Amino acid sequence: MNNKNKIIAIVGMCGSGKSILADAFVAHGWGFVRFGQITLDIIKERGLEPNEKNEREVREAIRKEHGMGAYATLNIPKFDKVLEDKNLVADGLYSWDEYKILKDYYNERLTIVAIYAPPELRYERISKRFSDKDDIDLRNRNFSKEEARARDFAEIENLDKAGPIAMADCTIVNTGSMEEFKKKIDGFINTFPPSEKGE
Repeated sequence: MNNKNKIIAIVGMCGSGKSILADAFVAHGWGFVRFGQITLDIIKERGLEPNEKNEREVREAIRKEHGMGAYATLNIPKFDKVLEDKNLVADGLYSWDEYKILKDYYNERLTIVAIYAPPELRYERISKRFSDKDDIDLRNRNFSKEEARARDFAEIENLDKAGPIAMADCTIVNTGSMEEFKKKIDGFINTFPPSEKGE
């Protein structure tokens, strides 16, 4: 395994700007894995509607079966494969157990980045999201304010999401314009060394 490439795990509440940060890393040549893609793949396989209720039930069932660190444990093989050839951005770290598993496994190669935006701003953003038929990974689902708030509470109360946010190596505040956020992101990405190809 190539032990030189870095992994960034992004934490933050729904609508904070995690996907925008992840997309910016990808545009700079980083590999990408989304923690929660496991959930959305199951939703699609079962023919369920992608909504907060169904997604929460699937997330909680996965954690009941595999433990609170499920999304870290289940994604590590994907992470390692990408890390053989490039740096990796992993979008959507959730639980405290996942944080501990990844910190223990990747050590100093791992940087946790929290994205922060206040609830009302996030809820407004989420309600204005536009999903189209080409969004096969269901990254841009919109939720009502009530659904987004319910998701916040479920993630904090049932998934221990606050711990990784509190312990992040750095926090990027996303309360301004998209242009301001992207400027912050570009400056941040440029602090990391380029990827190294595996042998």
